[in-house]
Amino acid sequence: MIDTHAHLDALEDPAGAVARARAAGVDRIVAIGSGVASTHATIAIAEAEPGVAVAAGVHPHQAADGEPVDRLLDDRVVAVGEIGLDFFRDYAPREEQRRVFMAQLRLAAEHAKPVVVHSRAADDETAELLAEFDGTVVLHCFSSPGLLSVALDRGYYVSFAGNVTYPKAGELREAARAVPAERILAETDSPYLAPQPVRGKRNEPAYVVHTVALLAETRGEDPGELGSRIDANAAAAFGLA
Repeated sequence: MIDTHAHLDALEDPAGAVARARAAGVDRIVAIGSGVASTHATIAIAEAEPGVAVAAGVHPHQAADGEPVDRLLDDRVVAVGEIGLDFFRDYAPREEQRRVFMAQLRLAAEHAKPVVVHSRAADDETAELLAEFDGTVVLHCFSSPGLLSVALDRGYYVSFAGNVTYPKAGELREAARAVPAERILAETDSPYLAPQPVRGKRNEPAYVVHTVALLAETRGEDPGELGSRIDANAAAAFGLA
């Protein structure tokens, strides 16, 4: 099983979290570097931990911080992300968010890398800017039902995090039923959004098993088979061996 999105450098004990993930049957993790310092820390974790791959990007919250997007990629980075737009928090000016998002889409296109996209309260703008990107798109921590038709039409990967397990997340579970088997992914977004069975705890990659179990129940599938399918989908999306 794989956790396709975890901020390992934000955990107090990344090595311990990876070990607990392996014990839970989660033997692969895509770890996210947010900005240069975070990316360097995440690469160091990945070099010490087999089964950990790295994605790197400038988060929309960092869009006004002057992070140099062209310094994030090297051969160890499998994807550009997470990148995108967040008009809910508005921690950075929207024009800066758009500019940085577009710059990173160009960077991904130049290096033939997939993108991992964060979109919150920005469905139309996200869809518009992604329309010119011809590469692989992963919609991370999917929480925008308004983007579902765009994702299905364009063949994007749709990744569900712990919030799909919450009692009031009926719309997200409906979306999970609609995503084709070859396009569904699962993640923790740890240390955030712990799934319902462990809600209130600091999230970590081992807990992706709860999200996969809920997705399987929602879709009427076997959890083990869905976990294997998600692992295969992630391998295809991120070019993992």
